[in-house]
Amino acid sequence: MSDSVDDATTVDDATRRARYWPIPVLRAVPAAVVALVITFSSNHAAGYGLLLFGAFAVVEGIVLAVGSRRLDGDARSARSTLAQAAVALVAGVAALVLNGAGLPAFITIVVAFAVLTGALELTQGLRVRGRSPFSRDWTTVGGLTLLLAIAFLLTPPDYSKELGGIDNAQGTLDAPIILVGLFGAYLAVAAVFHVIAGLSHKWGTAAPVAAPDGAPHA
Repeated sequence: MSDSVDDATTVDDATRRARYWPIPVLRAVPAAVVALVITFSSNHAAGYGLLLFGAFAVVEGIVLAVGSRRLDGDARSARSTLAQAAVALVAGVAALVLNGAGLPAFITIVVAFAVLTGALELTQGLRVRGRSPFSRDWTTVGGLTLLLAIAFLLTPPDYSKELGGIDNAQGTLDAPIILVGLFGAYLAVAAVFHVIAGLSHKWGTAAPVAAPDGAPHA
């Protein structure tokens, strides 16, 4: 009896993975693109950060909204994902509209996004632990997003330090540069994780094939 239940669970997991695996990969795309833009851009002003965050959050929200429709059989996770999508879209639009509001707006919008979506995704993953193949993914990304909020809150908004030292570097390291860099680092880590998670689910979609006598093939 237990073997039959295990086989049914494996087949069900494979079906859910096959339906959902493109979503993490799609989530990786805007994260990777914006992370690369930040890495290779010399502009780390708060207004530029708001524009980049807004673009990322809007696309993230659309992908999450699509993903919520692929969570068959898990209505609570679907609703939680849809809530994350709504938060991301609102935050993204707010960032695009308020891109001239400077550092306070950048910090407020990113922290609000990170706290709300991070808490939703972390709670979602913990709630289905041991019952969903996506539990670890949601828990990890939710925790990572909450860490982004903590990093933003711990960075003094008035931080400013003249560069120099042994290399005699010119310029100033200030809060906008640090915060935009932190956002880019978060996106880079999230993008890599999403790709690994999505491809892992894709490769895990093959359900065991039953032998003629009813026993699964090894």
